[in-house]
Amino acid sequence: MKPLLDVETSPSIARRGLMLVISSPSGAGKSTIARTLLDLDPKFSLSISVTTRKRRPSEIDGVHYHFITVEEFERLRSTDALLEWAEVHGNLYGTPRASAEKAMREGRDMLFDIDWQGARQLQEQAKTDIVSIFILPPSMEELAQRLTRRAEDSKETIAMRLKNACVEIERWRDYEYVVINDDLDRAFSAVLSIVSAERLRRDRRPGLFDFTARLLEEANREAGNEA
Repeated sequence: MKPLLDVETSPSIARRGLMLVISSPSGAGKSTIARTLLDLDPKFSLSISVTTRKRRPSEIDGVHYHFITVEEFERLRSTDALLEWAEVHGNLYGTPRASAEKAMREGRDMLFDIDWQGARQLQEQAKTDIVSIFILPPSMEELAQRLTRRAEDSKETIAMRLKNACVEIERWRDYEYVVINDDLDRAFSAVLSIVSAERLRRDRRPGLFDFTARLLEEANREAGNEA
């Protein structure tokens, strides 16, 4: 995949971080796209969710998720320490609040690999900071094949994920952008284009107020010198 092109021509202009939410049915490619974006763009930090789900053999605690008990999850939820939470496939997932809020203040972008329930909560709490992308598979047949090739879930779990995919795909209208992952490189390029445009939004760059004020001062001085 090609490197991310930095379209921010003046990085010295203060910018508030954005929250990039990528959601999809299980197996549609959101985690692959998210990991690649993190590898290529140092401006992104991954919001590492906590979950009560059992760790898969390929996963590392503290890297892919923080794997905790149901009791620990309930404690975090009751103390308002989670920015969002959801129950997915019978397991609990949530986003720690403190790390996300710190990143936004410092102008760093946060990446959220979460389902539609979590995305809806984030949109309710921080609508102006959210950029939401929904990844669709090219077909249900392809989705089933991807889940099978992953070889990390039982047949029963795969069947449950395919059934839940119907509910998840129904939520595509809740997202600002929709990308069909029929080709991973093409889908990733689409995500890069979205990120580049959203970083240049006027309302995400409070430093433009000082920048344009300086430009106007310079313009007035030049006008006075010409006179």
